[in-house]
Amino acid sequence: MSAAPDPLSGSTPVSGPLWFQLVLLRRMADHHPELVEDALRELGVDRTTMREANRRWQAMVRSPKSRGASTRYRSVLGPPETTGERRVGDLTFDAATWRVPLWPDLRFEVLSAPGGAVWNEWLIRAPDAPAPTLRTVEDLRPWSCTVDEVARAFAPARPMEGTAPTRWGLGFSGPSAGGGRGDYVAEFTWGLLQRVRGV
Repeated sequence: MSAAPDPLSGSTPVSGPLWFQLVLLRRMADHHPELVEDALRELGVDRTTMREANRRWQAMVRSPKSRGASTRYRSVLGPPETTGERRVGDLTFDAATWRVPLWPDLRFEVLSAPGGAVWNEWLIRAPDAPAPTLRTVEDLRPWSCTVDEVARAFAPARPMEGTAPTRWGLGFSGPSAGGGRGDYVAEFTWGLLQRVRGV
């Protein structure tokens, strides 16, 4: 495919789904550089552009003039595809979702508390997209499923602290294709599965 225009060229502020996808991919490159390379080719950009997108995102997040996280996502991604309320336990959050073209069956969701403080920001399955069938550990392939899907398929899963704000872990017990059963940790970046390791 022909290369897309460099979204980070020139001095104008960058925004939009293409640019934001590079921010997501930069974190995922630590686990699966080969999948990220395929995604960059699909987007028509290179690793230098991805790193620059992440640098600008981090500068925006850390700037003393930075707007609230909820406002920041709207300024970068535009108006959300959907808005509404989402209950998590006894708490109610404002939920906004955006399309991410690299993963057409997923949406980027931001959950905000009253007042605008962001409680969670990650990839989820689109409401009308079929969820993957997760029966054994071998079904847990990189980029194939989200935190919620693994937690439901291998309940009761135990949330675990990640190594960075955009990373999560789930501890669980589950069967293998060979019929055995073991304990595992599933690791996620921006809510998307990256790897599963035995413990």
